[in-house]
Formats: sequence, C-alpha cells, structure tokens
Amino acid sequence: MLGEDHSLLVEFPEYKEAISELVGSDEVFAKDAKRYDELDAEIRSLEERGTPIDDDAMHELKNERASLKDSLYSRLGGASVS
Repeated sequence: MLGEDHSLLVEFPEYKEAISELVGSDEVFAKDAKRYDELDAEIRSLEERGTPIDDDAMHELKNERASLKDSLYSRLGGASVS
C-alpha cells in the first residue's frame, strides 16, 4: 500500500525495549536504525505526494530499506533485554 508507515517501531513493536536499548548502547545499530527510518520517511513522502522519481531509483531506496530491515531484525533477535 502506498504511503504505509514501515518505521522500525511499527514493523517490530514487540522489540520496542530492545530497539531503545540498542539505540542507546550500540552506535552502529543507532546509525542503521536512523538511516532505516529516514529511508522509510523518504519513501512514504515520495509515494504520498506522487513526486516524480524514476522506478529504478525508487527500487533502490526500497532495496536499501529492506536490507537495513533484515540486518536490524537479525541484531534484534540476538539482543538480550534486561
């Protein structure tokens, strides 16, 4: 669906505590989470406004978001939350 929110907390609400903990304690995770949410916001904005963008460029943005999502999820699965 166009314009759907895929932010990290929306995609993984069950990991809310782990996300918060990792953002505060893991610099690489925090950087990747920020980039993921920035990409998601950019994609939503482009879709909602119908801003002209080449299909290949949109595909690249979505691929980068998917790769980051996979990587972040993998790290979340290994996180131990107190």
